Amino acid sequence: MIRDDLNKDAEYARSASHDEEHGVAIRKKIYKVTIILTLITVLEVAVGIVWSRPVLGGESMSWLGIKLFYIILTIVKAGYIVLVFMHLGDEKKNFKWMILGPYILFILYLLFICITESSYISEVMRAAW
Repeated sequence: MIRDDLNKDAEYARSASHDEEHGVAIRKKIYKVTIILTLITVLEVAVGIVWSRPVLGGESMSWLGIKLFYIILTIVKAGYIVLVFMHLGDEKKNFKWMILGPYILFILYLLFICITESSYISEVMRAAW
């Protein structure tokens, strides 16, 4: 059986192929994403190496700041990945927020649950000792 759909629209087939300039633009975007994510990861690792957790004593304000720093950078990286790889970066602003808004709210809800439960477990452990 001969497929007639392959020969039917040869002009479309020629125009649908990508030229070298388009390939260069795609590679440039991939390199940009890789460099940005690598720099953020290097920054996270550097902060982890420079500042260490207090050995004894309570939570210091600087340690809380470091935790918030990591949470914010993680959300930034995840949001950037969603914008680039789900092609939301090319969409209208309202549509971006329609997609990212519930995502951000869900992450904040998970953080709230983690903080609430960890403080409850901490109180239970103190009472048990």
